[in-house]
Amino acid sequence: QLQASGGGLVQAGGSLRLSCAASGRTFSTYAVGWFRQAPGKERAFVAAISRRSNSYYTDSVKDRFTISRDNTKNTVYLQMNSLKPEDTAVYYCAAGLNLSGSSPYYDYWGQGTQVTVSS
Repeated sequence: QLQASGGGLVQAGGSLRLSCAASGRTFSTYAVGWFRQAPGKERAFVAAISRRSNSYYTDSVKDRFTISRDNTKNTVYLQMNSLKPEDTAVYYCAAGLNLSGSSPYYDYWGQGTQVTVSS
């Protein structure tokens, strides 16, 4: 089970840190991805981290977002800096066996957390 948290309302240029907390002893064996869905748009890949902490990002968030994980806490983080209004969306975390930017590769999903960036 995954629990996403940390969303909120922030002004453009601000920062937020999202957390994805997992239950279960095998969390460290899973890759974790963050996806987002803006109103009227399809869910889109944001960032992902492998079980060995290799990471990659969609181009629009590179150099602004950082994904990390702490397996001792069964938690993955998404540090979001220099936020823009176009980052406004519901953010979901997901876990799967393989590192991927494609949502079908993820088996477990959190409930989502709202991020709103005002201009």
